[in-house]
Amino acid sequence: MPPPPSAPAPAGIRLGAPHPYLKTHGTKVARLHLLDWIVLVLLVVIDVGLNLIEPFHRFVGEDMMTSLRYPMMDNTVPVWAVPIYAVVGPIIIFVAIYMKRRIVDDLHHAILGLLFSVLITGVLTDAIKDGVGRPRPNFFWRCFPDGIPNYNNITRGVICHGDKSVIKEGHKSFPSGHTSWSFAGLGFLSWYLAGKIKSFDREGHVAKLCIVVIPLLLAAMVGVSRVDDYWHHWQDVFTGGILGLVVASFCHLQFFPPPAGEQGFWPHAYFEHILNPEFENHVQLTATSNHHQGPVAVDIRSNSQSLDSMEEGRRAR
Repeated sequence: MPPPPSAPAPAGIRLGAPHPYLKTHGTKVARLHLLDWIVLVLLVVIDVGLNLIEPFHRFVGEDMMTSLRYPMMDNTVPVWAVPIYAVVGPIIIFVAIYMKRRIVDDLHHAILGLLFSVLITGVLTDAIKDGVGRPRPNFFWRCFPDGIPNYNNITRGVICHGDKSVIKEGHKSFPSGHTSWSFAGLGFLSWYLAGKIKSFDREGHVAKLCIVVIPLLLAAMVGVSRVDDYWHHWQDVFTGGILGLVVASFCHLQFFPPPAGEQGFWPHAYFEHILNPEFENHVQLTATSNHHQGPVAVDIRSNSQSLDSMEEGRRAR
């Protein structure tokens, strides 16, 4: 159980860590975010649908084939490995931190934020893929697996005779899904670790930044492999990386304070529970009775001001 804050509590404020047990307090936290979990399921359904529909078949002419004749190669990073290192790996780290600190809010919000990060990124990536329909660098061999090209006599557009599923995948170059998912999952992990080890505490510990950069370096190397395997153009990888990292940043800030802040160690909900242990009960009552919204909002603002006073007093010492 984490120790209480070192500063003395002002009058009227009860301090103490939230209930640490996953089976009891974890159920309450999950219930409060039931709508968020439902939205996650809807995102999965949408993403599956986007992968089933046929992407836009952009016109590919004979003269364009010069830059699309790269060889067909296997993926250095297979598709099945992406959710393992981008989702399962970070969750293992979240659980390890929970086993030491026993803060259920941190574990729940970290997993929820991570899943939102990768699923929102996945939906955006696949929607753009289907809409743009950019051919991959190895499109020639997807279209003409026997190496014998065939073009329309008038438009000189390609007339593919390869496997339909292979051709379909050949129109999904922009942006890179491997890269966007990697930066979404590992980017969220990087922000999370930055808060946990206080990388931006202005004490000059550059070694902490090295720990934060490791997940981003791994995501970058995945992007490089997509270009090396001739599955993507460099623009696809660059855009996918930016997309994943931006979504990861927004999702992290939804649940956690900025890592550079003095409260960046735990999620927003943790500090709310310290100041007001009955906060969850108020939230549950709010879901069924709207007239409780006013008192809850006033209570949170009052407690937040008290926490600011505590922090200022601590710094003054």
